Amino acid sequence: MSNVLLELAPSRRSGRPLGIYSVCSSHHWVLEAACDQAVEDGSALLVEATSNQVNHRGGYTGMLPEDFQRYLSAIATSRGLGPEKLILGGDHLGPNPWRHLPAKQAMEEAELTVRAYAQAGFRKIHLDASMACAGDPPALNDEVIARRAAALCAAAEEESPEPKPLYVIGTEVPTPGGATEELRQLAVTTRDAAAATLAVHRRIFNEMGLDHVWPRVIALVVQPGVEFDHTSVVDYDPARVAHLSELLDQEQTLVYEAHSTDYQRPEAYRNLVQDGFAILKVGPALTFAMREALDALARIETELLPVEHCSHLLEVIEQVMLRDRRNWEQHYTGDARMVRLLLRYSYSDRVRYYWNNQEIQQAVDILLSNLSRVAIPETMLSAFLPDQYRAVRAGTLKAEAHALIVHRIRQVLLPYAQACAP
Repeated sequence: MSNVLLELAPSRRSGRPLGIYSVCSSHHWVLEAACDQAVEDGSALLVEATSNQVNHRGGYTGMLPEDFQRYLSAIATSRGLGPEKLILGGDHLGPNPWRHLPAKQAMEEAELTVRAYAQAGFRKIHLDASMACAGDPPALNDEVIARRAAALCAAAEEESPEPKPLYVIGTEVPTPGGATEELRQLAVTTRDAAAATLAVHRRIFNEMGLDHVWPRVIALVVQPGVEFDHTSVVDYDPARVAHLSELLDQEQTLVYEAHSTDYQRPEAYRNLVQDGFAILKVGPALTFAMREALDALARIETELLPVEHCSHLLEVIEQVMLRDRRNWEQHYTGDARMVRLLLRYSYSDRVRYYWNNQEIQQAVDILLSNLSRVAIPETMLSAFLPDQYRAVRAGTLKAEAHALIVHRIRQVLLPYAQACAP
């Protein structure tokens, strides 16, 4: 098992900051792309499942933590990534999937999920009890969040084999999957708020007999002013977080974990790592890129094949999402035209919840099967997938549908990989 997570804080102290990006996705093409990138770089790969995706009840993927562990390990093996290079993490582990329940019940469910992650050997656990449950006040204070996080930590400690997990904590945790409201600028976590969060967690961990665990708390989630909504991105500004970087000079065993870093410009990732945000979470941007590739391939398909033989993938996706609104209706608003545009093009990429749908899977299979029986002209690649066209012309990429999709996803990962290298 790679020790890179334990090297993040020491590398910053030495003046050669090291980072690691965290792939928050369960789609097999995304995971293939991530494994390929790690193999090429010779680096460790951190993949995290969220409590919504994977939990003790199956989550929206239908997978238990042990299922996800086997699923990811099989993909890594197939792509030539050794087990010693693979790090499994649990993201937003807490009551989020059950926040509609009273806090006691929600936390009971959360503890069962954390235990399942620990039993399955997940090495990195983000303890996230920052959300209000039924009957809670709208905003929880640090004391309540820290006590619930400590309870989750205790559950993980009881179940985990050696080596014991590493933990990430925080009280100002961005909304999983991106903001649901239109954003202009975000309030950056203050130094006092970050210091207070650490102090209350330290005290409560000690009170609950978890003081021996504290050295394995490796990161704090704060808000560095980085986020995206449906149609825009709030870009990172290093000048706004100088006070947080200074706090790490005192808290020398810790780094920050940055959520919602999707869609930032490449220089932002280098600056984030330099400023102490050594763990960079990325999720929707990866399936967003995958969807772009599939959209392009579907358009190429309609140019090359009779309409009656086509997959009609784009139409199938729209029909399924309009019929089953559970995963987007509370997020997308506006008239019918606006909703249609958001369903297909939103940065929050709610399409990602539907790739396991049987109708959509069948359409994707037809698309790939159709394109496997024809040669995709370079001229069409130039029109619909210009970056992949250049790679095909350079002889580094085959003009095959699956390879083109994985290459498009890796374009998102590359600036992360470059920024995280020491």
